[in-house]
Amino acid sequence: MSNVRQLIHNWLLAHRDAGTCLLQQLVRCPSKAGAEAAAQQLIATHLQSLQLEVEIWEPDGTQLAEHEYFYSPRQSFTGSPNIVAKMKGTGNGRSILLNGHIDVVPEGNVDDWRHDPFGGIKEEGKLYGRGASDMKGGTVSLLLALQAIKELGISLQGDVIFQSVIEEESGGAGTLAAIVKGYKADAALIPEPTNLRIFTKQQGSMWFRITVTGRAAHGGTRYEGVSAIEKSMLVVQGLQGLEHHRNSRITDPLYADNPIPVPINVGIIQGGNWPSSVPDTVVLEGRMGVAPYESLDDAKREMVEWIGEMAKHDAWLLEHPPKVEWFGARWIPGDVDPDHEFARVLRNEYYATVGHEPKVEASPWGTDGGLLTKLADTPCIVFGPGVTEAAHYPNEYIVLDDVFTAAEVVAMTLIQWCGMEVIQDETDTHDTYQPQD
Repeated sequence: MSNVRQLIHNWLLAHRDAGTCLLQQLVRCPSKAGAEAAAQQLIATHLQSLQLEVEIWEPDGTQLAEHEYFYSPRQSFTGSPNIVAKMKGTGNGRSILLNGHIDVVPEGNVDDWRHDPFGGIKEEGKLYGRGASDMKGGTVSLLLALQAIKELGISLQGDVIFQSVIEEESGGAGTLAAIVKGYKADAALIPEPTNLRIFTKQQGSMWFRITVTGRAAHGGTRYEGVSAIEKSMLVVQGLQGLEHHRNSRITDPLYADNPIPVPINVGIIQGGNWPSSVPDTVVLEGRMGVAPYESLDDAKREMVEWIGEMAKHDAWLLEHPPKVEWFGARWIPGDVDPDHEFARVLRNEYYATVGHEPKVEASPWGTDGGLLTKLADTPCIVFGPGVTEAAHYPNEYIVLDDVFTAAEVVAMTLIQWCGMEVIQDETDTHDTYQPQD
């Protein structure tokens, strides 16, 4: 297998400029929600040049809306296609699904950027731009791995399914659409920006809304009213207590370096309508992290019960309990045993490529991996180039060396996991690999 590894390595060295150019082209397509078509066309053209079976379709929002795990701020995906390509194996091998999302978050204040957010500028070994790290760099690593295997004439026994999906940043509608179509495999890999760490478990999350009521009064006689703002402070303190309680029971060593494995974040507070009035309503909106081993429903139930118990210690809240609702985006947690065979293969190939053991951790954020693991029965691991600290930030970047390191690890993982057709040399008792024309 060492000769195959060297072939892959040499191929990636020879195609470094072309791979970097492909990433630049993708970054220069501002593929925010509703504007993914140009970037997807680039990927489709690249896949078709490899003579792979390519399917392109716009998800049916009406159909998806009937699914319990569907969420999107939009119902129509016209102009926002999904792409799936298949590299068919020769048979008798394990299959794998490679999933990357093409959508990116908005660039924010352009004045906070050193370069054009969609310029794809190279500087000191890094490539800058929105989506470079999250996660077009990882998608290019997948494409390079497939291209290297294809152009070197390596025949895999198992099928490889490549997906470039929309809507990950908004809740996973693109991956859900592919699952509904029936796409699944024996294992899956998502190259989110893990800084080349291996995440076998992924935190889930969901958005909540808590409405706190008070009693209006004139600010000059505020003692005759009940401030919903003051009562909402008690609710925020209660949420902090719940966060501590939920995290105190997490002993998984994969979270050892994470100070708050499943945070509860209050992101929006709205209340009051006049400076001289006692506010009668405050609405809190936020995000609740969900541990890999628990369900969304169990997490919801725990928050509702906790807020209910908290309200019993305040006379006003006891009579006017806060209302908890769930709305908007949610990501299903994912949980794959770190000793799963696919995880072992990935660890081994990382070690053989990089020269040291990889860090194996649990993801601090949600991904589409939970959908694949739980709904498609396809155990999913997250591993890719790029750093979390760059994703969604101004001056987002990716280290180019890491893109090609990830590509080499992925290529060798595909070969080991799917199996490689080996040509027997009649003059040798050992199986040897021979490149095909």
